[in-house]
Amino acid sequence: MSINDGAIYIDHGTAVEDLCSEITPLLRNQAEDPRAKGASFTSSVFNLMNAIMGSGILGLAYAMSNTGIVGFCVLLLLVSTMAAYSINLLLKLCDLTGIHSYEGLGDRALKKPGKVLVGVTILIQNIGDRYSDSAPTLGTSAQHLQLSWVIFCLPRRDGPVWPTSVCRGGMGTVISVLTHSLMSVSVDTPPPAMSSYMFILKMELPAAITGFLTPESSGWAWYEDGRTLLVLVTVCVVLPLALLTKIGFLGYSSSLAFLFMLFFTVVVVVKKWSIPCPLPSNVTITHISNTSESECTPKLIVLSSKSAYSIPIMAFSFLCHTAVLPIYSELDRPSRSRMQNVTNVSISLSFMLYLISALFGYLTFYGHVETELLLGYAHYLPRDVLVMAVRLAILVAVLLTVPLIHFPARKVFVVLFCGDGAFSWAHHILSTLLILSVALLLAIFAPDFKNVFGVVGSTTSTCLLFVFPGVFYLRLSKQPIKSLDSVGAVCLLVFGLFVGVLSLSVIVVTWAQNP
Repeated sequence: MSINDGAIYIDHGTAVEDLCSEITPLLRNQAEDPRAKGASFTSSVFNLMNAIMGSGILGLAYAMSNTGIVGFCVLLLLVSTMAAYSINLLLKLCDLTGIHSYEGLGDRALKKPGKVLVGVTILIQNIGDRYSDSAPTLGTSAQHLQLSWVIFCLPRRDGPVWPTSVCRGGMGTVISVLTHSLMSVSVDTPPPAMSSYMFILKMELPAAITGFLTPESSGWAWYEDGRTLLVLVTVCVVLPLALLTKIGFLGYSSSLAFLFMLFFTVVVVVKKWSIPCPLPSNVTITHISNTSESECTPKLIVLSSKSAYSIPIMAFSFLCHTAVLPIYSELDRPSRSRMQNVTNVSISLSFMLYLISALFGYLTFYGHVETELLLGYAHYLPRDVLVMAVRLAILVAVLLTVPLIHFPARKVFVVLFCGDGAFSWAHHILSTLLILSVALLLAIFAPDFKNVFGVVGSTTSTCLLFVFPGVFYLRLSKQPIKSLDSVGAVCLLVFGLFVGVLSLSVIVVTWAQNP
């Protein structure tokens, strides 16, 4: 009988697994133990890409319209490079300390307060708030300006917007009831993160389903109730995936989510030639009826007050740091260089999809890009099968992202409240049910916490993406302050503080203009 890498091996070769991998995030020596096979390189890439990408891809074309093509490319390249570098610092710290969890690095760098700080930040970010990937929604007639998680039913740039009774169905309703009257209202933002994903599903899934039905078949049915559908998909899809003990198992669902994002990008490219420019003037949406040839010229660089809103949107587009170390701890034949390759491939593929979808979305609508890209197609291509299909695909991708966001939140919850003990199925199941229940209740009842969520979300996102990696490296590394990595950590910290201050400033301006 021998003990090796956390498993007990008996003479005849059988093994009793030590199930504490969720609580004790260390890398097994899988090269010496051929029985323990970790997650494949491809599966890890899909999981990390799923953590990076979300429905925020729908708002990047709007960001390009406010920064210009060159400005957008420069900003996107900058934030993707900074994200990859911050992950590189985390991986170096893992090798240096032998710790392979974000909260563990916080404990080593700042003792117990650091562990609690990182853990609470991850919980808030993954369960209660996600400021990233949001786009400003503008409605001049309603004097409405707010930073929100991407919703499909948004106020327009100018003119009236959909009434609440119509907006409740989301973009699918916008497509199917395009002849309804218009009036000025504003739309509240939902609570972000897991609760935001669930809120989006509650609002948009019924419309996505009924969009494929004929008008004659319209009428109340169970699938038109967003709350019923949300509970159903949570119990039947999210819960089984969330109960999995290893994040590597989610590689299959993450690969499907990636295919849906790829499908969205392909549709955006194809539909570039389906909508003429200047935009047709016989559309019922008045604020886009007066277009001219001059508006069909792409802008290379745009500098305006709206450009400031685009920086936080893009800065948080590569936030995946809560999932990086859990993925690293389960990677087959783990090494820092191998995980860095996973990171580079994931960020590069996400960068390409972001850039292509934003570019062709912008070149389709130019200065009339909606805050949520698919809304523009709904105006000009109502009842288009591809547009309706891609809307449903995006919703399924959002659905499949929820279990991935849940995994690091549950892991941190168990560590903070149950300690670093052996794996317990009771703790595992109860924490899963508790976290999903909290997110589900937030999504269903949607309390008006948007002001609190905006402030906290901008703070947690900035800390996880830029501030914590820089601070932890400066605290734990033995490199001189003038070394390349130390200077990079300082730059990361300064950039994070800049983005955080800018995000908070945007929120304050929003409050001032829309008290």
